[in-house]
Amino acid sequence: MDCGVITSKTVLLLLSLIFWAAAAGLGYVGGYVINTYKNYDSFVQDKYAMLPAVIIICVAVVMFIIGLIGCCATIRESRVGLGLFLVIILIIFIAEVAAFVMGFIYREKVKTDVQGTMHTVFQKYDGKSPESGVVDYLQEQLRCCGVTNYTDWTTTQWFNTTGNNSVPLSCCKQDIKNCTGHLNEPQDLNMQGCAEKVENGLQAVLSYAMLVILGFAIIKFFGMLSVCVLTCKREDNGYQPLYSGVFA
Repeated sequence: MDCGVITSKTVLLLLSLIFWAAAAGLGYVGGYVINTYKNYDSFVQDKYAMLPAVIIICVAVVMFIIGLIGCCATIRESRVGLGLFLVIILIIFIAEVAAFVMGFIYREKVKTDVQGTMHTVFQKYDGKSPESGVVDYLQEQLRCCGVTNYTDWTTTQWFNTTGNNSVPLSCCKQDIKNCTGHLNEPQDLNMQGCAEKVENGLQAVLSYAMLVILGFAIIKFFGMLSVCVLTCKREDNGYQPLYSGVFA
């Protein structure tokens, strides 16, 4: 075996190991993205925004089995096994490219989607409904108030109904005691709106997922090249594999 064959086999064996590690990594990323969107599901109307994460998880499910196929096919130098491995890598490569493109598309769509939905949810705030609880939780966790800023509350039905010229207590800064939420004491309130923080959080998660997908796609590309090199070298040199088995 020449240097090209040895190098290709080494790359493919490493790729098989990477498949096993990728199963855990992609599963974590996909689950993290879905969990993040679930925390903000009241503000994201387009459920297809989670589609990239679903694709990632589906890819991770078959990673371990694919790693076994790649390892066996490489060691036994099976033309059938290597061909199957190449097809599998190609399918996953296409799926990852599709997920990357959709992630880029939905990353740009998050801003308009979040702001429009948040305005609707904030307008329905009454301090008692489940949606109101989500709004309070969001404002407390992100330390924000209103959609664009704390003055957005002055346009809500809840503000006009209470008539006390104040915002929900969830707008109060956490280190301020005896905060009443009154607009005459803006120094006690979180002034930044929630929309920007939610958008930044969702876009950061999508960007992280896209980088992971791109990295694995590049690895798959080199894996496909290695399969082609190993197959072509075997045909040109006419050497026979030392092992035989199910993939022979």
